[in-house]
Amino acid sequence: MSEDLGTPVLDNHLHLDPEHGRGMAAVDDFARLGGTHLIVVNKPSWHLGPIPSDAADFRPVFEATVDAVSEASERLRGRAWAVLGVHPGLISRLVDDEGYDTQAARDLLCEGLSVAAEFVADGRALGLKSGRPHYDVSDAVWAASNDVMCRAFEHGAELDCAVQLHTEASEDLTEIAEWAADAGMDPEHVVKHYASGTLAGPTPSVMSEKDWLRTAAERGEPFLMETDFVDDPEKPGMVLGPKTVPRRVRWLLEEGYEDAMWTAHVETPRAVYDIDTEATLSGGNSESA
Repeated sequence: MSEDLGTPVLDNHLHLDPEHGRGMAAVDDFARLGGTHLIVVNKPSWHLGPIPSDAADFRPVFEATVDAVSEASERLRGRAWAVLGVHPGLISRLVDDEGYDTQAARDLLCEGLSVAAEFVADGRALGLKSGRPHYDVSDAVWAASNDVMCRAFEHGAELDCAVQLHTEASEDLTEIAEWAADAGMDPEHVVKHYASGTLAGPTPSVMSEKDWLRTAAERGEPFLMETDFVDDPEKPGMVLGPKTVPRRVRWLLEEGYEDAMWTAHVETPRAVYDIDTEATLSGGNSESA
């Protein structure tokens, strides 16, 4: 029997790989501990197939993610949604390993984002994923990566959807939020994946480390919670496991942070993604709000 923590419990960023990883067993672990909702982000394209060489090569990864979301939704008291896009590390693989020039690599990543945008437009995905490398790169690759990210913001504005970002560690990404606003997006709909407890600019998706969560809870600002579970059998201890968010929610409730849990799992998902984690619990409306 699944534990009921008395609140919706959303893991805002994890990966599922039913073919190679734990897949639905990870979803079951999450649900048993009281987890109700998942936002499933596609794994980097080269983890599920060859390094892409054209736009069509992104589609199988997106389809596999959407299929996993559908299966996960059948096992949750709430439901799952897909966020699809292009991992910013792909540009280095294209330039360093495949011999692409920087502009050609940039253009291919933008084509991948356009394919992901099709899934958002037809309702099979909730938002887009983009960003820039979190490691040192050349000035040309950095500029190209920023171009790709800004293209994601243009799609976000056109589709009125959220954009999750993989970026360098930072507590101040106000410049990125300004780029999103320049593209026509509400910066609140830009989500910094793998955030610490403090962030200026985008909405932080806080990694579920206790110190970071306590900081986020005490700030009283909008935030989300995540594990970045990678579902890779060769890296079983990498990042955090699928039980972590419900365990941290229980701990934070016991510590007296009820309002912060409402913020993280009801109010912020509604503001960022326009989803209703209460209405989508069992017995409620199964569609996004």
